[in-house]
Amino acid sequence: MSRALKAGIIGLPNAGKSTLFNALTAAGVPAEAYPFTTVDPNIGVVEVPDPRLDHLFELVQPARKVPAVVEFVDIAGLVEGAHRGEGLGNRFLSHIRDVEAVVHAVRCFEDPNVAHPAARIDPVRDVQTVETELLLADLETVQRRGDRVDRVARSGDRAAQGEVELLTRLEEWLDAGKPARDLECGDFEREVLRSLFLLTGKPVLYVANVSEEFAAGGDEGAAALAAAVGLDRVVAVSCRLEAEILGLEPAERREYLAAVGLEEPAVNRLVRATYGLLGLITFFTFNEKEVRAWTVRQGSLAPEAAGIVHSDFQKGFIRAETVRYLDFARVGSLKAAREEGLVRAEGKDHMVEDGDILLFRAHA
Repeated sequence: MSRALKAGIIGLPNAGKSTLFNALTAAGVPAEAYPFTTVDPNIGVVEVPDPRLDHLFELVQPARKVPAVVEFVDIAGLVEGAHRGEGLGNRFLSHIRDVEAVVHAVRCFEDPNVAHPAARIDPVRDVQTVETELLLADLETVQRRGDRVDRVARSGDRAAQGEVELLTRLEEWLDAGKPARDLECGDFEREVLRSLFLLTGKPVLYVANVSEEFAAGGDEGAAALAAAVGLDRVVAVSCRLEAEILGLEPAERREYLAAVGLEEPAVNRLVRATYGLLGLITFFTFNEKEVRAWTVRQGSLAPEAAGIVHSDFQKGFIRAETVRYLDFARVGSLKAAREEGLVRAEGKDHMVEDGDILLFRAHA
């Protein structure tokens, strides 16, 4: 499998984080209706559903296919006061720092048997509770860094003075309730932000955890959440339903999904959305042994992609023979693609595009 990047699943206790994790990974971790069921984070590697890979496998007919993957981390539930260490606050926050993106599970379903920390369902309030804790934790991080850097800046260090200016602006930004990810900054400032590992600096996707009856389109809570954070940042999922269908045979699963109005499991959409949230794209390679989907950062050049396949390919990179997936799918083979002039020889400056099929040429 391709190298996985981590997305952390967060949320209030009993928001459905562990049930969602089970649906994504079939890991069978505890998901009882109690706070802090997840103490140490559970980790699972999840395949990225990609019909293009399936089609290439049918066309090329190698021995196996290897998908791209995303790694999900099920993190303990957060409570108000986590930035001060309440509940499992300190451990919770440290686990978030270790992931590249955040999937925020938000409870929208009603269930008298599953307690809510605030005793009433309000998705927008719940999001604000969690994000306030993250903002307060980031403020403490920025203030501590500012105290250390300020002493160096007073000695005349220009870089430290620039960092102090950024930290002052960042502190004001966070204090106004704005996440670090939305702060506009230049290259130097971005490097400083990366070194801080700020919790609100990570990209975030919201999962509206709805009841089974609203699995296909979401409910009022999901709509309110989308209105508050943006429609393109919310995926409606019935976590309980998704976990249940894992035990069904493929034919039964398709029938069940059709009955609730879904063409595919909602977690498939979530995995793809998380993949995009991480700023990842897919390129493909194939030979007689396998067809494989590889993960690369958007904007990566061909030698970087070659290095993901094998470090020697990057060191001795000559060129990448490239054909777009859609062109290959239309003609059906590499031979036909060559005959139609669809295979391009790309050099070191070629920026890899999502769906590129690449064949690397390198010095031995």
